[in-house]
Amino acid sequence: MDFTPTEEQTAARDLAAGIFADLATHERLSEQERSSAQPRPSAQPRPSAQERPSTQEPSAATAPGGTQGTPAARTVPGTGVDEELWKALCGAGLVGAAEETGLVGLALVLEEQGRRTAPVPLAATSVYGLLPVAAHGTPAQRARLLPGLRDGTLVATGAFPLPDEGAGPVTEEGGLLTGTVPVVPWLRTATHVLVPVGRAAGGGTARLFLVGTDQDTVAVTPVETTAPWAAGRLELSAARGEPLGDGGAYAATLERARTAFAALQAGVCAGSLALAVAHTCEREQFGRPLSTNQAVQLRAADAHMETEAIRVTCYEAAWRHDAGLPAGPHALTAAWWAAEAGRRVVHAGQHLHGGVGADITHPVHRHFLWGRQLDAYLGPPAALLAELGEALADPEGDAAWRDQP
Repeated sequence: MDFTPTEEQTAARDLAAGIFADLATHERLSEQERSSAQPRPSAQPRPSAQERPSTQEPSAATAPGGTQGTPAARTVPGTGVDEELWKALCGAGLVGAAEETGLVGLALVLEEQGRRTAPVPLAATSVYGLLPVAAHGTPAQRARLLPGLRDGTLVATGAFPLPDEGAGPVTEEGGLLTGTVPVVPWLRTATHVLVPVGRAAGGGTARLFLVGTDQDTVAVTPVETTAPWAAGRLELSAARGEPLGDGGAYAATLERARTAFAALQAGVCAGSLALAVAHTCEREQFGRPLSTNQAVQLRAADAHMETEAIRVTCYEAAWRHDAGLPAGPHALTAAWWAAEAGRRVVHAGQHLHGGVGADITHPVHRHFLWGRQLDAYLGPPAALLAELGEALADPEGDAAWRDQP
């Protein structure tokens, strides 16, 4: 096992870090939050296709290092997505880079996104669109969908329950899907949604269907979530869906999603802790920095250790996936750490800021919201732990992953 990134993975991470540092600043994010406050479900219509993020080449004012300085944040109406940042990522080729850099490369980029809490649907488009289509799509599907997923003109999300809850709410008959999913992240900006159908509780395998959101039989209602993830309620009324892959596509997609969102949580926690460290080193009480107090040091040390636990389990799952080894239990482990420890780390980040941590305009509050959103999205730790126990208790599954390096 070797987590050392390749040159390509390192280059993608460094490029992403530079773009996020330039465009996902606290000032731009604050301006974006003021200009696109989460709409009430009845107050904001679904954005049209013309209002969704486009991926034209960024101008000098929007590209990192541009001569006209950092631009003002512009958001797509009703989505909360930073349009300029999304264009910059797409123009740099980072959205499509996961095909070449693998899940480890994607995790490195998502960790940088999490550090800055950058509001773009990078994780969703990658794990619910780009990678499933590339791995499980037919030649015709790959030719039709991959170019748009790579350049960002197509945005994907998934109606996935990350704690595997058994029977899904959507049914299929003759290629037409019917059902309701209460909350789907980034749905308001998505052109396609990946929907699992037909898994019976306690056994069986779900099939995946890719559904275009521009159909009259697809209704999207805005939903407010803890973090501004442009979420929506998905209602399908005999909507057309195209099958994607075979029975193994569902498990592989679930593994990728858990690993990717755990990587995002690792970045969120690292960013929260970095802010807390900076604050406690600069803030003085009784003539000395807060960071010299043992209780502060211990709280920060615990948060650092738990952040590293999220990171190492995430990269182990990603490495095994890229190596073609069984990774289901490892992805579950990463998701459990991200949900269980992530919650504690972002609470510690706010606690170490003292009274400043109660200021909702402070950047640490944004990390807190993202950390709690990821905690909720990945699922209750107890449910993840129960699923992990079932996976390890299965004789065939247990032997499959234990016999590998």
